[in-house]
Amino acid sequence: MNLHTLTIAQAQDLLAKKEISSVELTRAFLDRIDQYDNNIAAFITVDPELALVQAEQADRVIAKGENQDFTGIPVALKDVLCTKGVKTTCASKMLENFVPQYDATVVEKFKAQDAVLIGKTNMDEFAMGSSTENSAFFVTRNPWNTDHVPGGSSGGSAAAVAARFCSGAVGTDTGGSIRQPASHCGVVGLKPTYGRVSRFGVVAYASSLDQVGPITRDVTDAAMMLNLMGGHDPKDSTSAPEQMPDFTKGIAMFKDKGLAGMTAGIPKEFLSFGGVDPEVKAMFENARKTLEGLGVTIKEISLPHTNYVVAAYYIIAPCEASANLARFDGVRYGYRDMASDDLIEMYKRTKSRGFGLEVQRRIIIGTYSLSSGYYDAYYGMILNAPLKNAILFCLLWHRRLRLNSVRKWKIL
Repeated sequence: MNLHTLTIAQAQDLLAKKEISSVELTRAFLDRIDQYDNNIAAFITVDPELALVQAEQADRVIAKGENQDFTGIPVALKDVLCTKGVKTTCASKMLENFVPQYDATVVEKFKAQDAVLIGKTNMDEFAMGSSTENSAFFVTRNPWNTDHVPGGSSGGSAAAVAARFCSGAVGTDTGGSIRQPASHCGVVGLKPTYGRVSRFGVVAYASSLDQVGPITRDVTDAAMMLNLMGGHDPKDSTSAPEQMPDFTKGIAMFKDKGLAGMTAGIPKEFLSFGGVDPEVKAMFENARKTLEGLGVTIKEISLPHTNYVVAAYYIIAPCEASANLARFDGVRYGYRDMASDDLIEMYKRTKSRGFGLEVQRRIIIGTYSLSSGYYDAYYGMILNAPLKNAILFCLLWHRRLRLNSVRKWKIL
């Protein structure tokens, strides 16, 4: 049996029946990492000894009959989630040697079920990018074709799942950073609704856009991971105080009844928007025909502000990044350039050498947009009236979601 090919659901079943052990499963993944990750570079940190200790503990729990859904399941974590006693670098020289003193809430939840945390995956530095080429350490490659990128910023997590280095992985998504690499690597990626999964212990890029979600081999595994990861967390003020449903029940329903009777909405602006590659459009049309063949009703809908959402994103996200990353000043923790005794010079040299170019660019954009004389210009006095209205709409909607803690919205 090739243990590395098992989905989470399959591995869970075999572990519960004691037909395999967590140590055997973990060793299978560690062997693959050792054999293939030199070419793919999905991981920043792998600690085989710690992983096997966790696997042995999981086997003891299973032997007692006290196992839970993720007991003994090897999971990878994007290196933006704090892990107590294990380096959390955000793929940045700024945090190259940072070892947190606490776990992120999502990490705590996996540990509470005796999952095996097999390693920390590569990413675009501070989650800023779409290819995992912006890592300060190395470029991650797509397991299906190592001449191609895996997407980003959760490219290491997506590559690790696609390469069968783990049963599932955790990523974060600010503007596509789970969904896009999942698509590039041919795996399942889910960005939950804001507030569904706690962000406590996640190093922030843009606090009101960052979301934590699963990357898995199939949809059932994604639902299982979301069941574990989600829920209200009093340590996160933006966590939605909503009851968690069992997402696997919906999947079971579709397995029995199929998709007939469902309705899928397709925003007309997505295909009329400039820059859609003809091959992508053709695949999109094939997907539409497949859904129709399965009995799904296709309905055209309109998202009239589609043309402006990228512009809105590139105001909101860099502004929040500028504020969040201001803490990395070389004084309290992280990298410090010691070449000068002058405080201001130390600040400058620390930030220019500790942050990569993409991070510096986004900080500059955000700082500029928030600076005196430009704040009103970019949030209020946009000369292009449609762009102004769209950005204001996005900002107001964005604020409304935050103030209402997404209580009035359907939460996935």
